[in-house]
Amino acid sequence: QVQLVESGGGLVQAGGSLRLSCAASGRTFRRYAMGWFRQAPGKERDFVAAINWSGGNTYYTDSVKGRFTIARDDAKNTVYLQMNSLKPEDTAVYYCAAASSSDYVGALRAYDYWGQGTQVTVSS
Repeated sequence: QVQLVESGGGLVQAGGSLRLSCAASGRTFRRYAMGWFRQAPGKERDFVAAINWSGGNTYYTDSVKGRFTIARDDAKNTVYLQMNSLKPEDTAVYYCAAASSSDYVGALRAYDYWGQGTQVTVSS
């Protein structure tokens, strides 16, 4: 069982930065691939970024490449999402998730555990 708690969301102006954190419980954190998804009002939950269990591979949706960076610190059982050059279209609730396999990390169905989300609002 893994419990995930996101933090770091908030209100920021376009062009600004935020760093999201996701703290995981349990000693098996290092076995999981970790992902970030986001859901805007009235829209589906979409993939943003993922990192495999070793941290050696990262994956991003095209719209955030070059702006967002995912990283993990296994000593702290935490995964981060550094978000730079934020745009109003980045506004959403951001969710952290854990997957026991690194296959298909862009898909919702790959993930076994989810956090409750943190709101990110980017004003124009």
